[in-house]
Amino acid sequence: MASYSMAEIVALTGINAHTLRKWESRYDFLIPNRTDTNIRFYSDVQLRKLLNIDILIRNGNRISKINKMTDDEITEQVSNILIDSNQSDEINALISSMIQLDELAFDNTIDRIIKNKGLLATVIEVIYPFLNQIGILWTTHKAMPAQEHFISNLIRQKIFAAIEKLPLANKEAPKIVLFLIEDEDHEIGLLLANYIARELGWRVFYLGTKVPLENIEKVVEITKPQLLLSLFILSRPQWVTSKINVLVSKTKVPIAISGNPINFTDFAESKQVNILKNPQEMISYLSKKSKTFKVKTKK
Repeated sequence: MASYSMAEIVALTGINAHTLRKWESRYDFLIPNRTDTNIRFYSDVQLRKLLNIDILIRNGNRISKINKMTDDEITEQVSNILIDSNQSDEINALISSMIQLDELAFDNTIDRIIKNKGLLATVIEVIYPFLNQIGILWTTHKAMPAQEHFISNLIRQKIFAAIEKLPLANKEAPKIVLFLIEDEDHEIGLLLANYIARELGWRVFYLGTKVPLENIEKVVEITKPQLLLSLFILSRPQWVTSKINVLVSKTKVPIAISGNPINFTDFAESKQVNILKNPQEMISYLSKKSKTFKVKTKK
């Protein structure tokens, strides 16, 4: 079982430290643990409860009323709220499902959001902020690798399923090669690019993760694409710059790159290399390119 400092609880739930201390002094639903030096820390169970309480408060419930509710009553109320939820509620629900390794809860939440917003808006408005918020768990080792793999695989499954429903592009459509190079294996962004490109009518060659750079030249020779697209997620600017330069030396095909903005702070765009800062820019860029190459998009 993981433990969380007050600072981590504040970052994950959005409930400020002053409020947490006030609740602790006035109510009995929150009794944090303490170290030998009297420093507060919280358990997985307490984090999940605070995530649910935050949802209840944002939807008009008074803390004095919540204090009298059982855990089952809190869970039932939250389940009812999530039927018509906002972004913050949805993210809290996803964090809770990750901590509990609860596939059913994750599936119900994501399916409901996709039904209301569509896959692309779900990824941009909910999944991306969700992954950013739980980054504190991963970077401070408060989430087990198993939890990270669990939630990432469920997200990948949803995107794969959506991709499968899209028709294949016609042979005359321009071609794009999608890949992550060695040491890059955070695939969700690349899968989203796959979905976007296919939705816009591109013919996609999806190479996946950890592709050796020396293979790209041969792939270009075989596929003759109009565009290459890769992401650089891990924070290492100098390494990324060197890899992009190697890639440029191996092909004259236009290259689109995206990922962690820190990696591109000192990297200048060129006629061959374009930096896409977010999914919206990726959509705009691929859409403009599709018109340039006269992609026959779906009606």
